[in-house]
Amino acid sequence: MTLVKTKLGTLEGIEREGCRVLFGVPYAKPPVGALRWHAPVPLDPWEGTRRAVDFPTRSMQQEHHDPVLYGPEFYDEPKYQTAISEDSLYLNIWAPESGENLPVAFWIHGGAFMGGFGHEKPFDGAAYCRRGVILVTINYRLGPFGFLAHPWLSEENQRETGRRVSGNWGILDQLAALDWVRQNIACFGGDPERITVFGQSAGSMSAQTLISSPLAKGKIAGAILQSGLGLSYDHTLAKAEAEGVEFAANAKVDSLQAMRALTPEQVFAAAGPIIQRGFPKMELAYTPVIDDYLLTAGYDEAIQRGLIHRIPYMVGSTLNDIATNPEALAQGQRGLVYDACAAFCQTLAKNGFPASYRYYFTRRLPGNDAGAFHSAELWYTFGTLARCWRPFTEADKALSERMLDYWTNFMKTGDPNGGALPLWRPGLSEDDVMVFDVT
Repeated sequence: MTLVKTKLGTLEGIEREGCRVLFGVPYAKPPVGALRWHAPVPLDPWEGTRRAVDFPTRSMQQEHHDPVLYGPEFYDEPKYQTAISEDSLYLNIWAPESGENLPVAFWIHGGAFMGGFGHEKPFDGAAYCRRGVILVTINYRLGPFGFLAHPWLSEENQRETGRRVSGNWGILDQLAALDWVRQNIACFGGDPERITVFGQSAGSMSAQTLISSPLAKGKIAGAILQSGLGLSYDHTLAKAEAEGVEFAANAKVDSLQAMRALTPEQVFAAAGPIIQRGFPKMELAYTPVIDDYLLTAGYDEAIQRGLIHRIPYMVGSTLNDIATNPEALAQGQRGLVYDACAAFCQTLAKNGFPASYRYYFTRRLPGNDAGAFHSAELWYTFGTLARCWRPFTEADKALSERMLDYWTNFMKTGDPNGGALPLWRPGLSEDDVMVFDVT
């Protein structure tokens, strides 16, 4: 057992593998009832000791039904598949048993903004603790619960705050979690001025949203964007509100009160046609909204104009990432995400940003022919190969150790290099891309 006194109250966690581990730490009030589709509300202090020893609930989502790849890969063990609830604004912490002013890794999970959670099977902080880094993983609202906009919601927000905006509830959750960490991580030995935000897929898109937002300015020391660049698209408030009107019509509600009274099943049913419509165009229906508050410019515009935070970056993709195919790869075309990473680093260099580093994960995972698929690197960047069914080799373990060293060096200094690691140069040319494979 381990006790940590935070600014809101005392938490009881567990000791495991050289870490103080706390699961299910609340960072905002449950977004239920009148707080559904509302900005997160800070917690009240509590008396006594709050237990933080069990995985929290998962944010509202529909169960994962992929029997071919992702189901067996990540969602095959019931102990990780906790209950699904709107009461899900929790985070998890792995902190070394001792230390002061330690760097902090703030992980945002992927899942197309429709699924996922902070305690998925690959995620664990033991390898980070061994390297003197605190790992925090978070839940945030997803799908129509996290990104629904509507004129009713925008008008309510205007009455409460003076800002006519809605739709970015999930990103506001991430900001609330980030603020909680900044306010409390010193209690765990962490340095609130050395927080690296990192994520994969929708988690990377979330991290890109945060480093594009003036609301997160000065709160992030560095960012690692894994397989997300090039996937974000500009979702305007006007478009999101129009989809919200369609949602309300599908649900047959005529007021905000009636909309908030919908059951989760009714919410998903009303959102279904909107979600399905985006699939052929590779557009996600429920994504961050360009609202001139949380986001003041489109994603590409923010990069081109140098509006994103002037911090160090690591960016990369996998061999068989989203929007790749064998024929194009054979012709030397490495895909949308790879090209977006190259353009990102080159643009930042032209604008005088700190160094940015590019990687390319090409290890075809053993056990089947899925290759280096989208999210294949997660087992390696969390050091959890032993949890996976695949017949990993000693070379895979060495690759994981090498990647973890690079990741945590970057979190400590803004530079992945150090020790006996092969030199990783800032990613301006193809020769500067760090390739991760067992060979």
